[in-house]
Amino acid sequence: MPNDQTMQAMLAAFNDPEHARRYGDGPHRFIPGFADLHRMTAILLAERAPEDARILVLGAGGGLELRALAEAHPGWTFVGVDPAAAMLDEARRVLGPDAARVIFCEGYIDDAPEGPFDGAACLLTLHFLEDAERSRTVRELHRRLKPGAPFVAAHSSFPQSRGARALWLSRYGAFARASGANPEQVEKMCATVDAHLPLLDPDQDEAILCEAGFSDPALFYAAFTWRGWISYA
Repeated sequence: MPNDQTMQAMLAAFNDPEHARRYGDGPHRFIPGFADLHRMTAILLAERAPEDARILVLGAGGGLELRALAEAHPGWTFVGVDPAAAMLDEARRVLGPDAARVIFCEGYIDDAPEGPFDGAACLLTLHFLEDAERSRTVRELHRRLKPGAPFVAAHSSFPQSRGARALWLSRYGAFARASGANPEQVEKMCATVDAHLPLLDPDQDEAILCEAGFSDPALFYAAFTWRGWISYA
């Protein structure tokens, strides 16, 4: 994971109720096709998950992907895992009546039920983890899935050579400014990402899926600094 000081700062921010309430206003300004990413995730999971599927969502705080999945598939139930209590509270608020279909779990992958689950999603989360912890987390997630169950992962993943990293981070910032984000906030976010997130090349992220036991990883989403894969347990 990021160093202890960085992780504590991140958790403190996500555990701030005011930050949690504002969270939903941000991703669409920084992530191209954010709503479509959720829509594609629902479609990909449904290719193999049954109508009464039980789905594991890792990094579920804020509730935006849970809401999209719940609205798309009324027969599904969920376990939503996140280390930030305030973000889970926001997820309950965002979901409204559909929160009754979710078991909320405060913690990390080790705190999730054993399953087995019919599918899983982990969106905008794995880029917070160092590669060794990222690999362990994906292995533990794989262990909780039924054989052949689909897994959708999407997070910040782009070329990490010095010149390429700087270029793609500048494009990340340019998209956010063009989408109406506050320029000072954008500058701060770019600096935070550059200094503190343990980002990997897309090839490394895909290799982590394979090493954890997932088969046939396929890139389905690529948008500036973001990548998304579908693979199978």
